[in-house]
Amino acid sequence: MMSKEYTPLDRFRFQRMLEMLEGKEGRGTELISVYIPPGKQVSEVMGDLREEWGTASNIKSKTTRKNVQDALVRVMERLKLFKQIPENGLVIFAGTIAGDQQGVGEMETYVLIPPEPISTYYYRCDHRFMLDPLYEILRSEDEYGILVLDSKEATFARLKGSRIEVIREFSSGVPGKHRAGGQSSRRFERLREMHLNEYFTRIGNHMTEIFLGVPNLKGIIIGGTGPTKEEFVKGNYIHHELRPKILAVVDTAYTGIEGVKEAVERSSEHLKKVRYFEERQLIQSFLYEIGHDTGLATYGEREVIQALKRVNVRILLLSEGLDRFMVRFRCGECGQEETKIIERSELESLEQPPGGLRCPTCGSVTYSMVEREDLIEALSKMAEEAEARVEIISTKTEEGEMLLKSFGGVAAILKRPLY
Repeated sequence: MMSKEYTPLDRFRFQRMLEMLEGKEGRGTELISVYIPPGKQVSEVMGDLREEWGTASNIKSKTTRKNVQDALVRVMERLKLFKQIPENGLVIFAGTIAGDQQGVGEMETYVLIPPEPISTYYYRCDHRFMLDPLYEILRSEDEYGILVLDSKEATFARLKGSRIEVIREFSSGVPGKHRAGGQSSRRFERLREMHLNEYFTRIGNHMTEIFLGVPNLKGIIIGGTGPTKEEFVKGNYIHHELRPKILAVVDTAYTGIEGVKEAVERSSEHLKKVRYFEERQLIQSFLYEIGHDTGLATYGEREVIQALKRVNVRILLLSEGLDRFMVRFRCGECGQEETKIIERSELESLEQPPGGLRCPTCGSVTYSMVEREDLIEALSKMAEEAEARVEIISTKTEEGEMLLKSFGGVAAILKRPLY
């Protein structure tokens, strides 16, 4: 589980960094990845890297040999900046990233302190950086199993972070409670109980297959309509290692995905710290302020930026689905500056050679883009300066989707009323 200090914004930045590194590629096995666990002596790691530098002298290709040795030097230079390895360990990436032209590349170096301790001491030289252990940290959130059933169907799902995902659905094959003509009621009930027992056995087997091997499984919620769920729980169908994981058995009006959402909602007392509920509560708080016209909420890029400049934001809500940039333009002739927020798709048309854009004030062709920054990063920095809390909201919930589509992905809960 992520430490308390590791905020949703930290997590978002960490994920963005990994996505950026994933796009880096060398022309050969020239990219160095070094994972250093806490407690490892810097001097010992330096000795190992010097040995790797010597071993690299045996590489036949002159270009590859030079690039690998240069990368190792960069790693050692960064490592010298640390008197001891941080408490969560240290990860250093370095290498010559392939350019568009054959034989042209640029040396790049990245230093990461993981959000959780790493346990493995690892060195790798490949055409890509080794990122799997860091992605594993992102995947290591606590997980909750959801089972919703009635006498007709069963649905398995998982709740992880801010995401609900349906894993499996199947029908029961159990006949309804009304017997066919010509059958005695006792025979009909025996047949129905037999089918129900087979159905419960199937559910138990699926439950074992789906949930038993989950390393971060914190609990299981069981829901459904009518008494079927209680009959299943009371019977001998649930694996003995999973039974203690059952947190709640709740009534729902539906099965399927709607029943899953309802079961989660009705189990909120057990899931207070799950990110799914945190995000829903944040958006619902924002909607309350908007709906009751309290003046304590605003949305839209321009309005939120103004509130941040006035140090009047308590919580900044940003959708992870935002794909816009804050771009600054300057005219070399008259000095006119302008800041715009644009979509990623517009960037390419703005990255023109000198003379491609004209100053809106004096018409000079010396007008050009001088700075650009991801909108989430730009607003987060403004929020940090204004001592506002930043919350990155996923698009996996209905509320998160509403923030992006209905409010443009940028909103704020304020400290003081706007009016």
